[in-house]
Amino acid sequence: MRLIFSREQKPPRLIATIPNAMTQAPPRLLLIDDDISLAKMLHEFLELHGFQVTVVHEGETGLRCVNEDPPDLVILDVMLPDISGFDVLKRLRADHDLPVVMLTARGDESDRIFGLMGGADDYLPKPFNPLELTVRIQAILKRSKLDTSGQPARDTLNVGPLTMDLKRCTMSVNDTPVPLTAAEMRVLEQLMRRPGEVLSRAGLTKLALDRPIEAYDRSIDTLISKIRGKLATAGIKAQCIRGLRGHGYVLDDEFSAQD
Repeated sequence: MRLIFSREQKPPRLIATIPNAMTQAPPRLLLIDDDISLAKMLHEFLELHGFQVTVVHEGETGLRCVNEDPPDLVILDVMLPDISGFDVLKRLRADHDLPVVMLTARGDESDRIFGLMGGADDYLPKPFNPLELTVRIQAILKRSKLDTSGQPARDTLNVGPLTMDLKRCTMSVNDTPVPLTAAEMRVLEQLMRRPGEVLSRAGLTKLALDRPIEAYDRSIDTLISKIRGKLATAGIKAQCIRGLRGHGYVLDDEFSAQD
């Protein structure tokens, strides 16, 4: 089923039934996109699939909305009339830890890398399948509650001096907080669940980002680099996450802080 649309096309009224992972209030989304016709289509489509959607067309307006009433997830366009979507992302990350999916009319690899380095949880180039956006949003919201097996996640993961509190979505090194983004948390979570086990880049992409790896996709490498830097700042001097050329990444099961 291929349902890619552009701003001139209207999406189907209903294309599939996607079960909502949230059983209480509908998840609240904030869409920040200056393409008025496309935003209207996405608003209609996402609400048909069980979301409550607020639409704004400027970055500053979106930031005010988040500060006044934080949504469950932000859908953020890169090209905005007042400020760059990357600037919006940077300011969001300074004060909030909510998930962000970035949209762009440009498919440049550099945009994807800048977005992920800035703390975006996912990235989707236009034109895209609206159903894919819906599934990605639901996967991001669901991952905060379930592990990859679909069972309730354990409250904490511990590997050496690393402690991840899955319930509170926090990370620490010997009780020193480590400010990870949601995407960085998911990558490190998969490694901490399998210390000493090599995970391929394709496997990490599927487990942590819930999508197949793409050609020339460096998303995992970018996230690993950010995680290493933040762990080093918190006192992990050794490279506890090792890259094995042609194989993937492994979290050493024996290491300590200040090595």
